[in-house]
Amino acid sequence: MENHEIDYRIYGEELQCVEVELDPLETVLAESGSLMYMDSDIRMQTILGDGSQENKGVFDKIFSAGKRLLTGESLFMTAYTHEGRGKKTVTFAAPYPGRIIPMNLMELDGKIICQKQSFLCAANGVEIGVEFQKRLGVGFFGGEGFIMQNLKGDGMAFVHAGGTVIEKELKLGESIKVDTGCLVALTQEVDYDIQFVGGIRNTLFGGEGVFFAKLTGPGRVWLQSLPFSRLADKIFASAPKSGGKRTGEGSIIGTIGHIIDGNE
Repeated sequence: MENHEIDYRIYGEELQCVEVELDPLETVLAESGSLMYMDSDIRMQTILGDGSQENKGVFDKIFSAGKRLLTGESLFMTAYTHEGRGKKTVTFAAPYPGRIIPMNLMELDGKIICQKQSFLCAANGVEIGVEFQKRLGVGFFGGEGFIMQNLKGDGMAFVHAGGTVIEKELKLGESIKVDTGCLVALTQEVDYDIQFVGGIRNTLFGGEGVFFAKLTGPGRVWLQSLPFSRLADKIFASAPKSGGKRTGEGSIIGTIGHIIDGNE
């Protein structure tokens, strides 16, 4: 193995965290802001990109890190290294309700493709890059745009998804249609295309968007029940509008509801 071999344990149900166990001199990489707590013998260091360009020039490092900006991530990541004795732990928390998915890249042919901003942490040596969609239709209408993340290596990586996660194994030629926002990750063999929903009423009033993601096997895909965009839309819709009232507060039903729940 080229990547550090780490052990882990996932805690929680709706709001999960992953505890990573490190042997001396082992390192785990994580997105900035994901740390929950760590043991005292672990040193935290901010690095440019994912550290995979460590032996290359400055411009190669900047270019590699700069690609992360295309996926909405920071130029920098944080490396946590165990510099003491025995086994020590560092724990990372999920950013919103959902599930943390452990991915053993060695068992997944060394690469997975995942949605932007889904990466949480990984063993040192895992390369976190960008994946450009080759088809214009997927890029324009696929929900994730032209650019997704890819994780390469032979170690453990952890991806976060919203709500409940369903993993499906697709056989050769088997296809499923998925809401574009519900796609979390897929193995590199899966064919990813988009398909028009069809029908004027479905398009205008179906509430499922204009296009489906069409995934064709062989390969594995991971789906989420609560894309962050849906959660954000619900929060925004319920947020106080001008005048300090929430949606529905000016209606008779809204007033009755607030009386019942003690807000009046």
